[in-house]
Amino acid sequence: QVQLVESAGGLVQPGGSLRLSCAASTRASSAYTMGWFRQTPGKERDFVAAIRRDDGHPYYAGSVRGRFTISRDKGKNTVYLQMNNLKSEDTAVYYCAATTKNWNLGSLSRDDLYDYWGQGTQVTVSS
Repeated sequence: QVQLVESAGGLVQPGGSLRLSCAASTRASSAYTMGWFRQTPGKERDFVAAIRRDDGHPYYAGSVRGRFTISRDKGKNTVYLQMNNLKSEDTAVYYCAATTKNWNLGSLSRDDLYDYWGQGTQVTVSS
């Protein structure tokens, strides 16, 4: 069983930055396709970004492309989400997810294809 442990989120002013991390309890992060999703109360969980297992190719939701960057420590067990130019609409609980499959890019936004999930961390963007 893989455990994913996310770093603490926090309160950030609009335009600010925050970096989230997610550590996998077993095997290096390069053994998984890893993704970030987010959810606000009363809404479905939305895809944010993913990094593919085999080639490390990143994939982003349109709403965050150009502002967020997903990366990993190759050979280590951690994936990062660098969030810049944060907006109020980025406020959500952020979840890390992982799968051992190397899904094609078009499938990475499907939350049902991920096998393991973190506990979630709150990110609030407000002045």
